[in-house]
Amino acid sequence: MSSLEELFCHVDDFCQAFEPQWKRQLLGNGLKTRNRPRSLGLSEIMTILIAFHQSHYRNFKSYYHHQVRQYWSDAFPGLVSYSRFVTWMPSCMMPLCCYLKTCFGADTGIGFVDATSLKVCHNRRISHRVFKGIAARGKTSVDWFYGLKLHLVVNECGELLNITVTPGNTDDRKPVLNLLKALTGRVFADPGYVSKKLAKELLDAFGIHFFAKPRRNQKNQLMRLNDKLLSRKRSIIETVIDQLKNISQIEHSRHRSPTNCFINILCGLIAYCHQPKKPGLRLEWVLAPTA
Repeated sequence: MSSLEELFCHVDDFCQAFEPQWKRQLLGNGLKTRNRPRSLGLSEIMTILIAFHQSHYRNFKSYYHHQVRQYWSDAFPGLVSYSRFVTWMPSCMMPLCCYLKTCFGADTGIGFVDATSLKVCHNRRISHRVFKGIAARGKTSVDWFYGLKLHLVVNECGELLNITVTPGNTDDRKPVLNLLKALTGRVFADPGYVSKKLAKELLDAFGIHFFAKPRRNQKNQLMRLNDKLLSRKRSIIETVIDQLKNISQIEHSRHRSPTNCFINILCGLIAYCHQPKKPGLRLEWVLAPTA
């Protein structure tokens, strides 16, 4: 988004349609509870959270004190203290999940799938208890890590099509069926996704042609020329992951709450979806699609 006002309008339009339906479906416990109105609406809280990932700040507390309270007090007249705002953040998790779904790009028939590690602590602090039972120790091509894995699929325009988050020790191929179930066409992946069984399941269940680059000790398979050319363009998803980590700041290793960790990931993904310029491919040279 080009401005805070434009971002707020987009979020507020979603909240006006989502919030009444959400409240009607909430389950009660039979007890009377106080429901005092907040000085900030749901759309305002979500806008502040998302805008953090579009800013140059790397610390949310500094961002809230130095940017929001000093320069945006007129835009958000109901601002509260930092500690009170932090207590409100978990209530935005479900709306953020649903809002992210509305920000996904269009299925163009071409997809690129990959996974990346999200460290939740430094390797020296792996024994910490905040993410016990949620995160796990995994291994990348570079090093071991303790945290989560973000699995994502993008189209040739660099737009997110679907995402899922799993513990760090999850096999990259395990979430692929659920990740691609709403897509069509052809999907390309790196050698870590090689599996004849997975490719057959995707073709039989969803009609998706799945191409994973063969490992070094495997023989090359016959492919159409356009499929072979597209498989060489898998670097687009690596560029997307790089921007998610270094610009949208989805990775943070000092979380004090798993809920706030997932809110940080969601807001970073949404901020990327609103990014005006995304990495993309020029496909004028691609031949006719696979029949």
